[in-house]
Amino acid sequence: MALTREQLIDAAVGILSEFGLADLSMRRLARELDVQVGALYWHVKSKQELLVEVAAKLLDSVPKPDSPAVNLAPMAIAALLSQLRTALITIPDSAEVMQLAQSMRPDSLDPLGWLLEFLEISGVPESDAPMARHVLVNHLLGSISAQQESLALAAGTEPTTASDTWGQESFDYGVRVILHGIIAEYPKN
Repeated sequence: MALTREQLIDAAVGILSEFGLADLSMRRLARELDVQVGALYWHVKSKQELLVEVAAKLLDSVPKPDSPAVNLAPMAIAALLSQLRTALITIPDSAEVMQLAQSMRPDSLDPLGWLLEFLEISGVPESDAPMARHVLVNHLLGSISAQQESLALAAGTEPTTASDTWGQESFDYGVRVILHGIIAEYPKN
């Protein structure tokens, strides 16, 4: 049976989920799929391209929300960011994979487009919306990295309040503060 692009992406997500980015090599993928390394490059040009596809796959579970009314756009942005965090938080190194994908091909990550749309609905000019999105996504990815690192350091020790310092509550606080600043920057006429 011939290898498909979907099988390749699924196998990459599996390795990332179980072992992390350091163990996600093209050789390991080829071994996992019982093919030669060259067969992988039939479906993707590079590991970076594969990681963009992996990032998109990680976000598949996030449903497209309805476009909000102007006054509800900040809440819709916060809810979408929370859903993105939930989709990524349990996957080791997901923030690093998302950062690469965001840098290489942000248009391949549908939820980033939805963030742009919601920012514009909330009054952020189209010219500034990508910068506002960048700030919010950096907070999202930084929050994920910080919590994953905190939990990794605390592994094997007694749980403490410090081991969850960068959890959902801190993330939500950051989103509120950032959105408040962004919205205040563009007062409604």
